[in-house]
Amino acid sequence: MAYLKRFRHEWALGGLLIVAVIVLLTLSCASRDSAPASGEVSAGQEVTLPAVAEPPRYVSSADIQTLTLDQVFYKQALPANLDSARTRTLVATGDIIPARMTNWQMVQRNDFKYPFEPTVDLLRRADLTFVNLEAPLVKGCQPTMQGMTFCGDQRFVEGLTYAGVDIANLANNHSDNYGSAGVSQTIDVLSQNEIDTVGVGNAVVKDVNDLRFGFLGYNGVGGYFDREAMVSAVRSLRPKVDVLIVTAHWGKEYVSVPEAAPGVAEDDPRAIGRLLIDAGADLIIGNHPHWVQGLEIYKGKLITYAHGNFIFDQMWSQETREGVVGKYTFYDTKLMSVEFTPVIIEDYAQPRIAPEAEAKAILDRMEAASRQMAR
Repeated sequence: MAYLKRFRHEWALGGLLIVAVIVLLTLSCASRDSAPASGEVSAGQEVTLPAVAEPPRYVSSADIQTLTLDQVFYKQALPANLDSARTRTLVATGDIIPARMTNWQMVQRNDFKYPFEPTVDLLRRADLTFVNLEAPLVKGCQPTMQGMTFCGDQRFVEGLTYAGVDIANLANNHSDNYGSAGVSQTIDVLSQNEIDTVGVGNAVVKDVNDLRFGFLGYNGVGGYFDREAMVSAVRSLRPKVDVLIVTAHWGKEYVSVPEAAPGVAEDDPRAIGRLLIDAGADLIIGNHPHWVQGLEIYKGKLITYAHGNFIFDQMWSQETREGVVGKYTFYDTKLMSVEFTPVIIEDYAQPRIAPEAEAKAILDRMEAASRQMAR
């Protein structure tokens, strides 16, 4: 993260719904004149009782502001005296495809931690780490350098556990490439390694220091979203959790502003994102376009449309080699800070943290797309 701090304006999306003020009310104890040892007060002497110091008071949710895009892309300093017991962090990546050339690289090296090595510290630093796993992990997966039917070696779970992954989303257009058997094998191997799966008709609830995070996942690539079912699931989960996060696989590929892809992904991502917020979601994490896309603040909630690629073999363009890792910091139930760490993929498999100039270029495009949507 250090390179982001060197930006003039501290690039990395920060403080979307930031704590505006923290007031520490501590009354100083007044000193009093010496009283007689017996405790009696001499005639005419003014009595000054010592003040009682109040504990620090942290702002309520009503005090938290929703920032504009002008503020979003210039990180503001967080209050210095946040209560760490009330702060939780979530890290989310772009698309992960442990298949095709990515799988080939790992099998040839006999190293399934290889893709995560440059970013492992970033991923493990969060309370929860969430990824979009866009290929099934099946027994006997044969390495290949091409094709659009994806599978990954089950040993890839070594890399996921190494990176501290807690939840994997399977709601995408490739997780079922090997049918229901491939999905079942994937769920089994992840479960055996204490990684939850979402997006297979289920919800996941994770407790982080007595704050309940709920996750739902939906895929709209290859048809339409079932809007009625999504809204019903969000409304059902809402009273059971403190923070509700929905991940959506959607939209046209290789564009920086989200849009529908007729015949492929029929729904407008912006309409779906807003629908989910209206239903009760707190944060939307989007993926699939393989480019980093703009974001939107809607009714005080954040919609991220695409984190780009994270572990992928699309080395044929600069944009498909790029992604961002989102770090979402919650203070109680409120999203108060967001940081995007840009990454660039090397060797068909391994994302590295982008240095200053490259990182700024990625975030510049992200900001430009966000402002275009806000017009």
